[in-house]
Amino acid sequence: MSLNQPSVAVVIIHWNKRLLLEQFLPSVLASTYENLQIIVADNASTDDSVSFLQSNYPQVKVVQLSENFGYAGGYNEALKWVQADYYILLNNDVEVSPNWIEPVISWMESDPKIAAAQPKLLQYNNRNYFEYAGAAGGYIDHLGYIFCRGRLFEDMEIDKGQYDDNVPVFWASGACLFVRAKAFHEVGGFDEHFFAHMEEVDLCWRLQLAGYQNWYVGNSTVYHLGGSTLQQGNPKKTYLNFRNSLQMLLKNSATSTLFWLIPVRSTLDLLSSFYFIKNRNFKDSKAVHLAHSHFFFKWRKWWKKRKTVAPQKSVQNLYGVYPKSIVFAHFLGKIGQFSQLPHVAEFIGLNQHKLTKKTE
Repeated sequence: MSLNQPSVAVVIIHWNKRLLLEQFLPSVLASTYENLQIIVADNASTDDSVSFLQSNYPQVKVVQLSENFGYAGGYNEALKWVQADYYILLNNDVEVSPNWIEPVISWMESDPKIAAAQPKLLQYNNRNYFEYAGAAGGYIDHLGYIFCRGRLFEDMEIDKGQYDDNVPVFWASGACLFVRAKAFHEVGGFDEHFFAHMEEVDLCWRLQLAGYQNWYVGNSTVYHLGGSTLQQGNPKKTYLNFRNSLQMLLKNSATSTLFWLIPVRSTLDLLSSFYFIKNRNFKDSKAVHLAHSHFFFKWRKWWKKRKTVAPQKSVQNLYGVYPKSIVFAHFLGKIGQFSQLPHVAEFIGLNQHKLTKKTE
């Protein structure tokens, strides 16, 4: 073990599906980083996951949680028992390459303001394509819709080396999230009211409001199976994504922005429900309306959470915010690749300029 290396803890949140551990844990154990501990945080699995780990991987520390706290709450609980300079929050359906940790930690060590980062995420079953959950780094448009380099909604790009760079991003993927432990706890960790989905975007937004940076590091690669807990098109996932998106906007947006943003987003969400009906996805349409009802009936609860966030800033003062509408560009403009977005070169240039100004 190198004493000069910062300590790193890979923490895998897990609930049932022992076969995923059997399939993906060996690649994590083959990691070449020396100052490393590997931990499985078990969300009260009802199968033989824990006994399997204890029998077959005694070198892996198991944190057994008393109930299923979800992604956000599960990590918050588990990380109370983890001592490390950096956490790597890794999904249980990710295969890693041997040298996946070193490039990201090296980049984060170069600047104490870098609080979160992600590697390149490719599809496990189709390794030439970027993966939905994070692709080549996450952004957000001025209406609060998230997207990635390499993935616009359901359209995935082929990896041709076009994103082998290191760039600042608005959010880093929760499927493989490198995060500085000090910064994670400083901003209060994950918001447990999210339970699952979009909590990493919320965390990265709060990190940026607190003065930190989020990055994508393109010379590290992992392969994500995806959909192991909730698949795309699952009404519960639809519900969580729509509800959590509104919660995130209300918590973190500047007050002046909220007056127009929430009504506009609500209208667009209503159009999404009609789109689901048109495509006979009636359960998804119902999930959208359920998400809105739960959000608006608990408005005061979400509003109070603004007090726990660093002073909200206009999106113009944040990096990684695309000034156009990704929805209109994709669905009306038929744009399927990041590089084809209107004014994307200017957007990237402005993004870099904002970061330069912050570091001067």
